[in-house]
Amino acid sequence: MNYKVMGNDGKVYGPVEADQVRQWIQQGRVDSRTALWKEGEKDWCFAGLMPEFAGAFVPPPFKAPVPRGDNLCAVWSLVCGLLSWICCCFCLPFNLAGLVLGIIALAQLASSPEPRNGRAMAVAGVILSGLNLLACLGTSLISARGNPVIWTGTFH
Repeated sequence: MNYKVMGNDGKVYGPVEADQVRQWIQQGRVDSRTALWKEGEKDWCFAGLMPEFAGAFVPPPFKAPVPRGDNLCAVWSLVCGLLSWICCCFCLPFNLAGLVLGIIALAQLASSPEPRNGRAMAVAGVILSGLNLLACLGTSLISARGNPVIWTGTFH
């Protein structure tokens, strides 16, 4: 059986045998939406709809999308930065932990070969923790410079 092929350039190629069409399919010159005319038929048809060629079109292998997870150091940096402002007494351990975790997260994100989420969280954690640490140090310096508070054992 002979076929004619409507090329992407609008030209008609053929008549050619079915084996030649299969070879063109493997080369990528004919795809499932290429118009073919089969000898003895009235109308053109897509190659993918012809039973003799339908098995030649193999779908491309499915590639699952790679999940982009959050960097956990960035998440905890933000959490510690928020806790340092929410908890009383300037929460020295939280602001230090948030600052260290944020810097670690930024270093990990910069050196990671695959894209990851968390840069904004790490930056926010570093800023919140750093500002809280500065506020803590500033308050400590101001109170130490002024009137030192001496505990007498009673409230006035």
